[in-house]
Amino acid sequence: MSKPPAIGSKPASPATPATAADARTVAAAAAGATTSSAPTAMAASASPHGDADKAPGAIRLPAVHLILSDAGCEPLIAQHGRVQTLEAARALLAELRAMLLASREGGDVAAATPATDTSIPSLLAMLAARLQEQNASPLRPVFNLTGTVLHTNLGRALLPDAAVQAVVDAMRWPMNLEWDIDTGKRGDRDNLIEELLLELTGAEAATIVNNNAAAVLLMLNTVALNQEVIVSRGELVEIGGAFRIPDVMTRAGAVLREVGATNRTHLKDYDEAAGPDTALMMKVHTSNYAITGFTKSIELDELAPLAKKHNIPLAVDLGSGTLVDLEQYGLPHETTVRETIEGGADLVTFSGDKLLGGPQCGIIVGRKDLIAQIKKNPLKRALRVGKLTLAALEPVLALYRAPDLLPERLTTLKLLTRPAADMRAQAQTILPLLQTALGAGYEVSEDAMTSQIGSGALPVDQLPSHGLVVRPAAAGRVSNALGVLEQRLRALPLPVIGRVAQDALWLDLRCLQDHQQQRFIEQLSLLQA
Repeated sequence: MSKPPAIGSKPASPATPATAADARTVAAAAAGATTSSAPTAMAASASPHGDADKAPGAIRLPAVHLILSDAGCEPLIAQHGRVQTLEAARALLAELRAMLLASREGGDVAAATPATDTSIPSLLAMLAARLQEQNASPLRPVFNLTGTVLHTNLGRALLPDAAVQAVVDAMRWPMNLEWDIDTGKRGDRDNLIEELLLELTGAEAATIVNNNAAAVLLMLNTVALNQEVIVSRGELVEIGGAFRIPDVMTRAGAVLREVGATNRTHLKDYDEAAGPDTALMMKVHTSNYAITGFTKSIELDELAPLAKKHNIPLAVDLGSGTLVDLEQYGLPHETTVRETIEGGADLVTFSGDKLLGGPQCGIIVGRKDLIAQIKKNPLKRALRVGKLTLAALEPVLALYRAPDLLPERLTTLKLLTRPAADMRAQAQTILPLLQTALGAGYEVSEDAMTSQIGSGALPVDQLPSHGLVVRPAAAGRVSNALGVLEQRLRALPLPVIGRVAQDALWLDLRCLQDHQQQRFIEQLSLLQA
C-alpha cells in the first residue's frame, strides 16, 4: 500500500414574426452595414443572406430574422426571451463573420470557406449552446473528493434535510422574523434561536451575526473600543484570506496588548499587563495550527480567576466551535462551547458552519449584560443575519437535543464518522468504471488515505479514509498528464475536485455520499471524449 499524502422547458407559442422593415434592419445590422431606406418590398425580396452576400466571394451567413423566425428557435425564445436570444444571435453571427473575414484577408482561401456548417439548424444548435453557457450559474455544485470535509472554498458544512426544507419554506413564505406572534408587536430576531443556544451552551444570553469574524469584530468594538485587549503572542492567529486578529482589533477600534512570547506565555504575563486601560482579556483558539516543543500556554481555568480578580471580562474565540464532545463519536476531542462557558469565559464566539454543521453565521454567547451591550451596538444591524440563515440554524440546533441520533441526522458528523469500509466498497465499485473512462493513459487503484476535518478544526488530527489514486501510465511528463486530468474532471457537468500529491491524483471518497454515487458514475463516460 502506498503511503498517502498529508492533507494540507415548455415550448412557447411562436414568436410574432418580424416585419419586413425589421428584417431588413436586423440583417443589415448583423452584416455590419448601415440600414438602408429602400422600400419594404425590396427588403422582403432580399437575399436570405443579406445584400452584401450578392457580391462575388461574399461571406454567406443567414440573416438574423431568418434564424429567429425559424420554428427551431421557438423553444429558445420561450426559455430565454426574444431580446436575449436576438442579442446572442447577433453576437454569434458577428463572431463567425469576423473569423471568416480574417481568414480571407489573410489569403487562406480554404479557411475562408467555413468547415463549420452555417445552415440555420446548425446555427441554432450553436445559439442554444451559447445561451445555455451564458445563463449558467457561476455557483455550481461539485463533488468534493479533496479529503477535507469542511472545505472553506467549497462552502464548508452541508445542511441536513430539515434545515434545507426550512430554508425553502422561508424563501416561499413571509416569516415572523421580527414579529412576536403572541403579543402582535415587533420582536427580536435573535429570540428565534436564543432559547436553544442557552439550552445547549449554558450561557445567559446569545446573539447572531453573519460569521465568526463579524462576531469577534462586534464584540471587540462594543467591549473594548479605544481600550486595551490582552492576548498572548502565541494566539495572534491568521486564518484564510489573511484575516488576522491584530488587524481585526485595529478595525474594531481596540488596542492590542501582546503578552508572552510566541511559544511560551505565563500567567504572570497577563497579570502584569492588566491595568486601568484594560477592557478585555482574550483567548484565541489556535484552530488551524499547533506549536509543539518548548511551549507553554495558559488554560482557561487558570486565566478566568485572574480576569475575575482584576474585574476584567474574559472572552474566548473558539473559531470552529462544537456543541458536543466529539470523542463519543470516535473523533478527537475539541473544547465545547459549554465547557468554555463553565470554565469561566464571559463571552464566547464561534462559527455556525464548521463543526456545528449549520449555515454560515457567527454566534456570540455569554453574560447577559455584555450581550445586551453588543446588541445595542449600531454595527449589530450591519452584521445581522437574515431569515434564511435563521431558518437553517434553528433545525440544526434542534438536532443537538438528541445527541445519540446526531451521527445519522447531522450531515457534517455523518461524513466525519463514515466507516472506512463503506468508502472501500465504494472505491471497488467505481474503480473499473473510472479506469474504462480514462483508458490506457492512466492507472487507477484503490488505496487507504487520510482525511481532515478542515476549516481550522483539529489541524493535526487526521481521519482514516479510503479512495482512488490515479497515476499516468507512462513515465515522464507526469505533472502535465495530471494537470490535463484535473482539468477534464473539473470540466464535467458536476465538476470533480480532488488533490494532486506524490505524482498522483487522489480522490478521497469520504464526502461522496451514497445518494450522489450514481450521478458521479453516470458522467464518467464523458471523460472518454
